[in-house]
Amino acid sequence: MRKAEIKIHENIAGWLTQDENGYHYIYDTTYLKLPDAEPVSLTLPLRENPYDSKMLFAFFDGLIPEGWLLDIAKRNWKLNPRDRMELLLVCCKDCIGAVSIYPVKEEVKE
Repeated sequence: MRKAEIKIHENIAGWLTQDENGYHYIYDTTYLKLPDAEPVSLTLPLRENPYDSKMLFAFFDGLIPEGWLLDIAKRNWKLNPRDRMELLLVCCKDCIGAVSIYPVKEEVKE
């Protein structure tokens, strides 16, 4: 499983995960209680229940660079262009706009 912390204006807004069943996005409960909380996207309105999809949500997919910028990322970081979650985690820490994506390292369980 891979996981990303999603921030809006430096506030943790939610968590995007990818597992064998697809992609899942859930808003952080603390973020939902903020008086000025705003959705990450119009297609992912604020709610407590998680969103599930077999494909990467269109909003997050749209953050991934295209064209020559994607070519540079693939070449420099040896990325698979078909692995959308990997591209999102590597290339979208400092996006244009309010949203940023940060990879979450999995904890080793003993």
